[in-house]
Amino acid sequence: MKWKNRRRSSNVEDNRSRRIGRKAGGGGIGVIILALVAMYFGVDPSVVLNAGKTLSQNNNQSQQQSYQPSASENQLAQFVSVVLADTEDVWNALFKAQGKRYQEPRLVLFTQSVQSACGMAGSATGPFYCPADKKVYIDLSFYEELKSRHNAPGDFAQAYVIAHEVGHHVQNLLGISTKVHQAKQQLSKEKGNKLSVKLELQADCLAGVWANHAQDSKHILDAGDLQEALVAASAIGDDRLQKQSRGYVTPENFTHGSSKQRVYWFKQGFNNGKMNLCNTFERL
Repeated sequence: MKWKNRRRSSNVEDNRSRRIGRKAGGGGIGVIILALVAMYFGVDPSVVLNAGKTLSQNNNQSQQQSYQPSASENQLAQFVSVVLADTEDVWNALFKAQGKRYQEPRLVLFTQSVQSACGMAGSATGPFYCPADKKVYIDLSFYEELKSRHNAPGDFAQAYVIAHEVGHHVQNLLGISTKVHQAKQQLSKEKGNKLSVKLELQADCLAGVWANHAQDSKHILDAGDLQEALVAASAIGDDRLQKQSRGYVTPENFTHGSSKQRVYWFKQGFNNGKMNLCNTFERL
């Protein structure tokens, strides 16, 4: 992916030197453990975050510690900033074309654990978007896990992860996330999970829309980049994660979609570049 010597976003909060300390009586470590389980079983990490919010209130202390990131980590942080800038350019233009204003999200880099408006999270949750503060959170160590555990290396695979979370921000701005959340309150767990799948697949499609327009305007892709994103989308499908973690698959517990579905919807967005073709709620 062509990213060096290009604009970086000013919407990055680098909190990697900040550690979350804990007073006695806190329940945050349990939240982190539950988040790890959630990731393995394909559960939306926001469920765990919200559940742990009450436990973590008044029990967190942010502590500045001596922290010296490696050269490779600093380069990765720069890469993330460039990708975020690319999403800003694309979504600002697409919203403007519809007569709307795009509110740029902030992206928080953290190490080990972080306190968001949605609750406390650990690195094990993976990257996530918090609608309450309109921020994307990521521990850069996730990219090593993406490469080693999920066998999905490459810079465009990394860019896809960010674009997916920004896709959730787009859904939030358009009111889609709120409608889904409200609808889920009236449904059984299984039917609610199906809505979650549709929401996640739409975020995949919106990530593809971003890639389409970024390539059209900036020619960011090198040979093989698209395949990197498709491999990553497949690697984090619910069926693949469930099979890895417990040896069998339970589709009724899917919350993000199968590997095949995630690949299909990213390609749908990339091949067409049109937001209106990302209506997973009608087509799934």
